[in-house]
Amino acid sequence: MHTPLLPLVLLFSVPLSALCQAIPRNSSNSSSSSNVTIKGCGRDLDPVYRFLCDRRAAWGIVLETLASSGFLFSVGLLLGLLLWALWICSSSRSQRSSIGGTVACMSMFLLATAGIFAITFSFIVRLTPQTCPTRLFLFSVLFALAFACLLARCLALLGFAAARGWGEVALALALFAVQVVISTQWLIVVLVRDGRPCEYSQEEFVMLQIYVLCLLAVACVLSVHFLYRCCFTYSYGYAGGARQQSRAQAGMLCLTLLLSACIWVVWIAMLVKGNPEVERRPRWDDPALCVALVANGWVLLLGHGLAQIAGFCRGEAKSKDIPLSFAGWTSPCAEVPGLTSTNDGKDNGSFESDSESRRGPEQRLRSPYESEIDTDRDYTIPRPQTTNYLEPYDEY
Repeated sequence: MHTPLLPLVLLFSVPLSALCQAIPRNSSNSSSSSNVTIKGCGRDLDPVYRFLCDRRAAWGIVLETLASSGFLFSVGLLLGLLLWALWICSSSRSQRSSIGGTVACMSMFLLATAGIFAITFSFIVRLTPQTCPTRLFLFSVLFALAFACLLARCLALLGFAAARGWGEVALALALFAVQVVISTQWLIVVLVRDGRPCEYSQEEFVMLQIYVLCLLAVACVLSVHFLYRCCFTYSYGYAGGARQQSRAQAGMLCLTLLLSACIWVVWIAMLVKGNPEVERRPRWDDPALCVALVANGWVLLLGHGLAQIAGFCRGEAKSKDIPLSFAGWTSPCAEVPGLTSTNDGKDNGSFESDSESRRGPEQRLRSPYESEIDTDRDYTIPRPQTTNYLEPYDEY
């Protein structure tokens, strides 16, 4: 096994081994009996919810704690982003069109991340006809929304015209809608038309995530391309600080997507091949999905949610400097409409010579050829003429 995947495998194997030690192999029927007292839970608790409080299977308690904290952190970060955006828009009207699309896309991403933490509880609770549609529909839909926002963000950073401004939000919603249609169609075909109970194989569950995997793969390729362009190409349009910020943003985005791809490879391998080989198919399936949800949720939250919002807020704060005014750089000309000249012939009086300042008003220099000059003729040198006063040098 490759070395980068070893920590992820260990992360999955620890709660799974705890579950294996906590539940005997022949206890599937006995655990459903109401006479069994579960340590840490009440006697009247439905056995379906036993892993929410069972101290012998501590993986449920640990994962629900991490999922709850991640959900609260995501909601808090979302509220902070919205309040900051309202404050920026109220203080500067010119910032509304520039940050509106990015704030909306980041808000959708944080909503998807909060939903990923929330559906962890549907996998901690045992599979029932009530939790089955939630698992099948929301798992793929929420990850599709998160990866669609990341893909749209990559396209916006690469400079695609379709992903600029509010186009980023429209692109993310369009990519997200495809998975909504796929999941809805699958539920209608399996649950409504066939009239079957909510029974599915793990292979069918993985097949339902093919479109989500495509979004993740394309986003990974684009993020690597953006990181390469930031690190190995030079652009005169970026200053030193902006270039460093662009590199940090590209690095965090690429790291987030690559870690998410590794998590998906591990949980799919364990769900399809690993658990049947070690003969832990029914008991390790739900814990593997729970660990995948919590781990990927925290990767998305810290890698893109927190890091990108911090960089975005810092960049907008630096961009609020007063722009340079070039109004006084253009010399007034009588031929240009709306411009009048107030100069009397001497723009700077400090360069007047002493002899000229002492010369009286009646003194005047005369040319010896003044009598031969015809005052009715025009002796001026012809110059190129243009009517483009805004860009006077474009026609030369």
